[in-house]
Amino acid sequence: MPGKLKVKIVAGRHLPVMDRASDLTDAFVEVKFGNTTFKTDVYLKSLNPQWNSEWFKFEVDDEDLQDEPLQITVLDHDTYSANDAIGKVYIDIDPLLYSEAATVISGWFPIYDTIHGIRGEINVVVKVDLFNDLNRFRQSSCGVKFFCTTSIPKCYRAVIIHGFVEELVVNEDPEYQWIDRIRTPRASNEARQRLISLMSGELQRKIGLKVLEMRGNAVVGYLQCFDLEGESGLVVRAIGTACTLDKLSSPAAFLPACNSPSKEMKESPLVHPPSHGCRSTHNSPIHTATGSRLTQNFSVSVPTLIYTGMGSGSAGKEGGPFKALLRQQTQSALEQREFPFFTLTAFPPGFLVHVGGVVSARSVKLLDRIHNPDEPETRDAWWAEIRQEIKSHAKALGCHAVVGYSESTSICEEVCILSASGTAAVLNPRFLQDGTVEGCLEQRLEENLPVGCGFCHIPYDELNMPFPAHLTYCYNCRKQKVPDVLFTTVDLPTDATVIGKGCLIQARLCRLKKKAQAEANATAISNLLPFMEYEVHTQLMNKLKLKGMNALFGLRIQITVGENMLMGLASATGVYLAALPTPGGIQIAGKTPNDGSYEQHISHMQKKINDTIAKNKELYEINPPEISEEIIGSPIPEPRQRSRLLRSQSESSDEVTELDLSHGKKDAFVLEIDDTDAMEDVHSLLTDVPPPSGFYSCNTEIMPGINNWTSEIQMFTSVRVIRLSSLNLTNQALNKNFNDLCENLLKSLYFKLRSMIPCCLCHVNFTVSLPEDELIQVTVTAVAITFDKNQALQTTKTHVEKSLQRASTDNEELLQFPLELCSDSLPSHPFPPAKAVTVEKASPMGEGNFRNRSAPPCANSTVGVVKMTPLSFIPGAKITKYLGIINMFFIRETTSLREEGGVSGFLHAFIAEVFAMVRAHVAALGGNAVVSYIMKQCVFMENPNKNQAQCLINVSGDAVVFVRESELEVVSTQQPTANCQPSCTGGEVTT
Repeated sequence: MPGKLKVKIVAGRHLPVMDRASDLTDAFVEVKFGNTTFKTDVYLKSLNPQWNSEWFKFEVDDEDLQDEPLQITVLDHDTYSANDAIGKVYIDIDPLLYSEAATVISGWFPIYDTIHGIRGEINVVVKVDLFNDLNRFRQSSCGVKFFCTTSIPKCYRAVIIHGFVEELVVNEDPEYQWIDRIRTPRASNEARQRLISLMSGELQRKIGLKVLEMRGNAVVGYLQCFDLEGESGLVVRAIGTACTLDKLSSPAAFLPACNSPSKEMKESPLVHPPSHGCRSTHNSPIHTATGSRLTQNFSVSVPTLIYTGMGSGSAGKEGGPFKALLRQQTQSALEQREFPFFTLTAFPPGFLVHVGGVVSARSVKLLDRIHNPDEPETRDAWWAEIRQEIKSHAKALGCHAVVGYSESTSICEEVCILSASGTAAVLNPRFLQDGTVEGCLEQRLEENLPVGCGFCHIPYDELNMPFPAHLTYCYNCRKQKVPDVLFTTVDLPTDATVIGKGCLIQARLCRLKKKAQAEANATAISNLLPFMEYEVHTQLMNKLKLKGMNALFGLRIQITVGENMLMGLASATGVYLAALPTPGGIQIAGKTPNDGSYEQHISHMQKKINDTIAKNKELYEINPPEISEEIIGSPIPEPRQRSRLLRSQSESSDEVTELDLSHGKKDAFVLEIDDTDAMEDVHSLLTDVPPPSGFYSCNTEIMPGINNWTSEIQMFTSVRVIRLSSLNLTNQALNKNFNDLCENLLKSLYFKLRSMIPCCLCHVNFTVSLPEDELIQVTVTAVAITFDKNQALQTTKTHVEKSLQRASTDNEELLQFPLELCSDSLPSHPFPPAKAVTVEKASPMGEGNFRNRSAPPCANSTVGVVKMTPLSFIPGAKITKYLGIINMFFIRETTSLREEGGVSGFLHAFIAEVFAMVRAHVAALGGNAVVSYIMKQCVFMENPNKNQAQCLINVSGDAVVFVRESELEVVSTQQPTANCQPSCTGGEVTT
């Protein structure tokens, strides 16, 4: 499919002064695509040049259109010396290659320089003319749509979900080539940025080819990551879920239902909707997802450990024949395809039948130099091993698929930790093949799948469980067996019955290791990994019981490796599922009952834990109905099978038998305290402070138990960097510093968002990294959404402000490099940077003051700044069009760190510039929002002795056009027969 690319350079503005004699600039532009370069005329002595160039035309293949970015370089003309570079703009052409995408890219783009940041703007118009090519041997994948969202996109319906697609490309890192020793830092950074853009385009094209081979037309849940392997090379890899999507063209699909996103979820486009119609019983407007038990399986290269989790269930006697028919039908649907992995975390109702457990695998590898970039077999083989391990774990749980699947790496020197995790599940076969299953089987299956609890039932026989577990009959249907605890990597299903509200639960862990090289370092890390994994899950279980809840959703575990330490961070959203048994308390038992003072201390700790559980149940409104054990029909487990809360050390069977389990609740977790490590576990339970009154937090898209959302949202990104003292560094001191860092980061966010009370921090995404020795960096991205609460809030706000003011003051004293809040409500043109990041009010209502200059005037609509949110939807609005994905990689370097405000000022200004460039590209496509936004990487490195620092940031999201439901109501009343399309939206360009 050959094509013609046309580019026009219109004008520039706010260029920097390059000629000190005249305080002006002689600017011209180079336009490069592939090996062809055009130049504009030199516009003399102006900071706001008007080039109005002719159309520069590039005749290229569509393969090059997907691989190559359009490079626009702005330079200052010098007569007697080399031309000075002002900055560059990289424009991805791929959004223009869809059949229903934008036809033109037009707008003001920030001119970016890797040393000085944004240095003005340039107005560019880009068009593409494609010619049809039916050659089946073509190497392009034009027409395949990519979505970052991990659910079926709004205004689309899934015809068929094909399965997993993955690809990776490798190359040498320009930062470590021999020529880097003689070229300038700017040239090195630009070479790196251009290479990553090329690799990203090539990777996307190759994945698109795989989708076409599967007869799909879209990739949903597309996740692309960069592995900076130092001297070993550069790896760009991506995973996604191949689907066949149909655009919903009915005008009724865009008519508003209500101001709450919950009803929008109920109207979500589905494939062959279930006849029974899944109803939402938990007041939570969340996409369909799944839940699972904790069944943690993971492997490392040197030792191998399978850690089985806290509960499972059985199929029971009822529904057995139908389950057998379901498995038989599903097996036949999967015979012609590979073992399916799905990167989706939210699904159409009926897609998930049962959940088998959380499965994960980790492997420690030694990096070697990439000798041939065209043959990345080594890295492919590594990930193939990981996926095979995941597959075997899922099959052991009686499941045939993995949902909520993700992959990640952590690299330090020559060692790389590869991690993969997901949720083993049994899927409905009618979503995995073209056409429905037999009507009689489908009807009988739906009749026997209980609403709200079916996903909790175990998919295998109770007598052949892969691990011992505590089972009870379901508290909802009272027919099937369920575990006592559920862990999952995906969102909460819309039909799940939840009691009370959810909350964010985190487990944090640091462990020192000796500095070593090569194989000795890999062996030490491999020996530590199983115990770290166990301790992280122990913390999660402890905190889940302390909250009075019985299930975790959206579980994400990070293991980060540094030169002399390993760090683990697990985040999830805890809920109380009505189908699961009521969680027992936490019982403390000591080994020296004869010591009076020690026993008094134990009883004091026990009372404090009991009081905390009672307060949490009241805070999160957890009031389950009382159901006797006789009604449930659950046998009392034997003492050896009782769920226990173990301390994070290996214990012998003799120590277990010494515990007195005859007192207290029969289902209580028992914590044995016999040393300082065990006491540390107890203190870590009690140090987590709940959010202030009026605040809630979760790492899923929407907080369970809240449905009265408003349209007021506020996205933010915050980064904290602290340097540890190397003197007398212990595991206890590390854990305390890490806990304080995360807790104070959350407290500062609550303080800065206090004007939005009552609100909930949704999609809270923590990322921890160890960029240098004794340096810890924590990055958090989330969105604050307000909701209506029928009570007086002025007293609450005053109380919160006083308490958080004190917490914020303590926070600033503790952290060496505090970074202020980088808000979503920033203008698209940040000049000067210090003013661009100022947030007068944590509310996006003032965005109407900023008009996008590339948009045509419109009398009857308000044009605001491009919105950014990590959610897949915008509360109170309808997404009418997807314009393509935004996948951008930026490098920023400075040799005057102290003059730019230190680490805090440098990072803050850089993140604000990233926001501005993302908004500019979305507005140029005609969009007015970015959904499913994620900052996938933020790598910071500094050399304080030389006053130098460097930061690399990779962001992605979906560019969309949305319309407020209030505007749709006006359009629907004025033009009832017309399609509901916005007459003029923020950032939309008409040509």
